[in-house]
Amino acid sequence: MARPGDNSAKGQRPKTTDREPFRRAVAGCMRAISGDGELEVTYGNERPGLTGERARLPELPKRAGETEIAVVRGLSDAMALRKARHDARIHATLSPDGRGARAVFDAVEQARCEAIGANAMPGVADNLASMLEDKYFRSNLTEVTDRAEAPLEDAVALMVRERLTGRAIPPSAQAIVDVWRDWIEDKAGPKFERLGETIEDQRLFARALRDMLVSMDMAEELADESDPSDEETPEEAGDNQSRDQEDSGAEKEAGQDEAEPQEAEGEAESEDASEAETSEQTSDELTEDEDVDSETPGESRRPNQALPRDLGDTDYQVYNESFDETVGAEDLCDEAELDRLRSFLDKQLSSLQGAVGRLANRLQRRLMAQQNRSWDFDLEEGYLDTARLTRLVTDPLQPLSFKMERDTEFRDTIVTLLIDNSGSMRGRPITVAATCADILARTLERCGVKVEVLGFTTRAWKGGQSREAWLKAGKPQRPGRLNDLRHIVYKSADAPWRRARRNLGLMMREGLLKENIDGEALIWAHNRLLGRPEQRRILMMISDGAPVDDSTLSVNPGNYLERHLRAVIEEIETRSPVELLAIGIGHDVTRYYRRAVTISDAEELAGAMTEQLAALFEDEGAMPHPRRRAAGRR
Repeated sequence: MARPGDNSAKGQRPKTTDREPFRRAVAGCMRAISGDGELEVTYGNERPGLTGERARLPELPKRAGETEIAVVRGLSDAMALRKARHDARIHATLSPDGRGARAVFDAVEQARCEAIGANAMPGVADNLASMLEDKYFRSNLTEVTDRAEAPLEDAVALMVRERLTGRAIPPSAQAIVDVWRDWIEDKAGPKFERLGETIEDQRLFARALRDMLVSMDMAEELADESDPSDEETPEEAGDNQSRDQEDSGAEKEAGQDEAEPQEAEGEAESEDASEAETSEQTSDELTEDEDVDSETPGESRRPNQALPRDLGDTDYQVYNESFDETVGAEDLCDEAELDRLRSFLDKQLSSLQGAVGRLANRLQRRLMAQQNRSWDFDLEEGYLDTARLTRLVTDPLQPLSFKMERDTEFRDTIVTLLIDNSGSMRGRPITVAATCADILARTLERCGVKVEVLGFTTRAWKGGQSREAWLKAGKPQRPGRLNDLRHIVYKSADAPWRRARRNLGLMMREGLLKENIDGEALIWAHNRLLGRPEQRRILMMISDGAPVDDSTLSVNPGNYLERHLRAVIEEIETRSPVELLAIGIGHDVTRYYRRAVTISDAEELAGAMTEQLAALFEDEGAMPHPRRRAAGRR
């Protein structure tokens, strides 16, 4: 198979420093291997990774050699094969509970995906070999002699790869395998054969791997296996209330007698009926603006009720919240540096001033037009209605007609802009996000709408003080969220834009952007909105994709943060008086949010954001209240 970037002689450097053709070729190869034509491939100096529909690869140096090129190609092939051959739902269902067993389970599953590609395509096999050689060379384990220093999961994964592909262990990883090989073969040698027989079927392979873990004395770390058909994928979560309860019951009661699922189903139906009865009683107390949608009887919005972290059936928890902080931007940086960062942001946006002005003017005209076009006619006092003076000509006995402008509903409105401050936003995305905040704050303020600008990230990479406390406590299993949150207030709702404008420059500060835990950030912003006196509250999430926190995900299921985010979004969109809108920066967020728009550059704001914002301020007839989705609408 022809691969991008091949050179005729080993070690020969590319003849050109133009990396764009190589990037396009690798991206095209990834989409072809993964079978996902919409896969987004980016390059940067951050750690490589695959999150949802976005893959991040390391940037090549300008004069890259063949080895460096092969490593990037190997990383891209590994990610593409995982996306093509890995089912996260099956993996989460069969994954062990214990950290050690789960590490082996995860590493061998990745080896399975890579082995399938290596067996089918020799070029891919060579690229993966280069990637692994580079990976273990950088790990400084080439001369390890003690099992305590050699990761067991790496040794098992490498031996499985050797058995599945017939390829030798990479030289830089040979020492890791050597210190463990005798022990692994003694404990689970015969189990390797079954892995080779089930390589194409992830479920059968996972079950064979679980048997191998039992042979390796890790049985106590295995979770009880449940039927994947009884579980929900994140995409199916929130379709309807009864389905949620049945699935939760099936997951909890797996492996018990058949009478118990039937009882759980009856209880779910009883709870549904009770919930419907309660909602019918509550609906009489709702105001006209909070009427229940006719298609979803029994559901009502919950006015001004703060969201807890552990929503619904989610098992989300926080290991230690004492290290979290909510801080003003001015407290993270002195005034002189804030001024410098704001000047830097202004320079980045100098070419966009025309788009900023056009957006502000167009949006302001749309909103002011809505303010001035709503009138009550045929009143006994007010402004004289000159359009009806003809009545006096046709019937002199008719009284004069007056009119009065109605109070504009969106004058009593607050908009919160919640900006993802994660490391993946570094560079152009965070500049676009700062531009969005700057434009929207200025424009809405002109129209009398209060605006709050918030940001969210973590205080440290890889866990910070929360993880240190967890380590000192002996690494208890399933600790939940394992990082220190940092929530930033760039502009409070009552502060004028001119006083808070320089705070937005903080987003340009090196080292600010770290991990992103979107679910808790949404809860924080949502609960702040509920404390405001305004009648209408709008929450805009500006993000570039799924939540990622390595510390949390390393000790919890792989979809832990994403599942919590979906539960929070579902709760806000269906049960809260807060209206939720998402803006994706170079990433499609419509798979999470019902109302969403994606932009790739600030030049697109003038059209896309004008329409989205104007739609939010349409009359109530054009803005249906959030309600629970009907089944299958996800």
